[in-house]
Amino acid sequence: MTTTPLRKDAARNWERIVAVARTLVDEGTPMQLNDVARRAGLGVGTVYRHFATPEALLETVATPCLEALAACGEQALADSDPWRALQTFLTRTAETQVTDASLAPVTAAVEDALPRTTELKSSVRTAGATLLDRARRSGAIRPDLAPADLVPLMCGIAYAAQVHGGAPADRIDAVHRYLATLLEGLRAAPSPT
Repeated sequence: MTTTPLRKDAARNWERIVAVARTLVDEGTPMQLNDVARRAGLGVGTVYRHFATPEALLETVATPCLEALAACGEQALADSDPWRALQTFLTRTAETQVTDASLAPVTAAVEDALPRTTELKSSVRTAGATLLDRARRSGAIRPDLAPADLVPLMCGIAYAAQVHGGAPADRIDAVHRYLATLLEGLRAAPSPT
């Protein structure tokens, strides 16, 4: 899709709006376009010209995170070791869940405001399911684990790390501990000899 580049002033306004929205998301403040306009020092009409809904703005804030996860999924799919590829992808996903507050509401949304969001979410889901399937087919993980099981398991890890992790660096440490425990539970039992 080709888009016309924004004028310099419009591009500055767009960047200011997204920066304010990013701050609101990081603070845990609900996204209201009128509030974004006030904090950005812009007219409400300017904000609405760029973003028709709060969801569109939130998805724009989350786009770099989703792009990074999609890229991680592509890299993991190129790894010839199915276990390592799955572990790498799940680790990056869990770390992102506790470091980017925009990810959870955007991935949990039933409908997307922007086509790019739909595309990125599909890419991330497909990578996760493919990596899980490859690991299962290789015998690296339990055969009874389904792709639909990954989302609640990963959400549980992120929630536990958010609640019990403390400071951001501590949450990353908690994610690594919790994920290591989960991954050990996912591994296929060694064949009896």
